[in-house]
Amino acid sequence: MATRGDHDHGQPVTPRAAATWVARRLREAGFRALFAGGCVRDALLGLEPADHDVATDATPEAVRRVFPRAIGVGEAFGVMLVRHGGRTVEVATFRADGSYADGRRPDAVRFSDDREDALRRDFTVNGLFEDPESGEIIDHVGGRADLAAGVLRAIGDPDARLAEDRLRALRAVRFAARFALAVDPVTEAAVRRVAHDLRAVSRERVGNELRRMLAHPTRARAAALVEDLGLAPAALLEPACGADLARVAALPPGAPFEEALAAWMLGRPHDGRNAPSCAGDVPHADDSRARCLAWRDALVLSNDETDALVAMLGMRARVAGGWESADRALRKRMASAPGFGGACALLAAEGQAVSARVAADLPALRAEGLRPVPFVTGDDLLALGMAPGPRFRTVLDAVYDLQLNGAVADRGAALEAAKSLGAG
Repeated sequence: MATRGDHDHGQPVTPRAAATWVARRLREAGFRALFAGGCVRDALLGLEPADHDVATDATPEAVRRVFPRAIGVGEAFGVMLVRHGGRTVEVATFRADGSYADGRRPDAVRFSDDREDALRRDFTVNGLFEDPESGEIIDHVGGRADLAAGVLRAIGDPDARLAEDRLRALRAVRFAARFALAVDPVTEAAVRRVAHDLRAVSRERVGNELRRMLAHPTRARAAALVEDLGLAPAALLEPACGADLARVAALPPGAPFEEALAAWMLGRPHDGRNAPSCAGDVPHADDSRARCLAWRDALVLSNDETDALVAMLGMRARVAGGWESADRALRKRMASAPGFGGACALLAAEGQAVSARVAADLPALRAEGLRPVPFVTGDDLLALGMAPGPRFRTVLDAVYDLQLNGAVADRGAALEAAKSLGAG
C-alpha cells in the first residue's frame, strides 16, 4: 500500500517484525493483541507466512488513537491498516458476527473477545491465535489438533459456516489442497450441499479463488476436489463431467495460471465430445476461442489472461499438427508467436512425441535468431518500383521466409529475391 503510516521509514522489516511492533504498541496502550489466522497456521506447519495479521480488543477508534495514521478499510467490521517499516499490518478488532443476509458479509457485528472471534471464522485451522510476546498458541476451536491430524474442519455447524459465505466451499478446496488436508466428512457433506449455491457468488470472487488454486503447485489436487465435490458446474458454468486432470498434474510446479487453466479446459469433455488428447484430436480454432470466451465470462478473466488462453490453445493445435512438416521459417514463426511457450508446456504435459522434437529443434533455431530484423521492408519495395497493394505483403512474407530459412544471407541477396518475386 502506498499510503504512509506510523513510523514507516528506514529499511523494510519482516512482516512478523512489523506485526510484532504493532502488537507491542497496542499492549503498551493497555489492549490485548494477538497474531491471528493464517500466519499462525502457516508457522505451525513450518511455512513462512506472507504476512501477519493482528487481532485486538482495541476498537477502531482506539487503534487510531494509538496509530494516528491508521487507515480504515472496514471500520464497521473493525478492520484497520497500520504501516510500519515498509509493511502494512491488518489490525482487526475481536468481533462476533450477526446474520449474513447477502451470503458474503455479516449484516452487523459486535466487538467481543478472542474466543467469540475464533468461533465466527471459517475453518478450525484458521481460527488460531498466537501471543507475539510468549509464543503461546491460543486455540478455542481445536485447530491445532486438526492440523496435526491433517484435517480440514469447519468451525461449529458446517452448513451455517458455508451459508454465511458460499465462497467458503471453494476456500475449503484451496486450503485442503495447499496444506495436504483431508476434508472432514461432515464438512465435505456440507460443501456438496452448498455446491449449487456457488452460482450466486460473484463471478469475480469465484475467478479469484480458482486463480489462487491454479497458480499453486498443488493445483492438480485442487482441481480434482473442485470436480469431485460437485463444485465445477457452478464454478466453471459447465456441466459435470469425468474430467481428465493428467495434464494439470503433469505441469511443472511454477506453471502460470493460464497454462493450468488451459490444461483443465482440455481435460473436460465439452458438448458431449471427448476431450482432445492427441495431435490428431484438437479443437477447431473457432470452438476453442468460443470456449475460452465462455470461461472468461465465468471467471472474469482479464483481457491479457483471455488472450494468452486463446493464443496458447490455438498454437497447441498448430504445433501438434504442423511442426514435423514445417520448414525452418515456419518453425521460427511459430516459436516467436504468442502462446508458443504455453502450447509447448501443454504438449509436454500430454507426453506427445512432437514435444520432444520441438525441444530438440529449438536451440539451433534460437541460435540462428527466431525473429531477426527483416532485410527488406515496404520502403525497399517502393524504391524498387512496386506499387502498394496486396502483392506487397506476399512479397515481404516470401522474402522474410527466405531469410528465416537461410536462403538469403544478406540484404543484397534479399533485395535481388524481392526484385524477382515482384517481377513475377
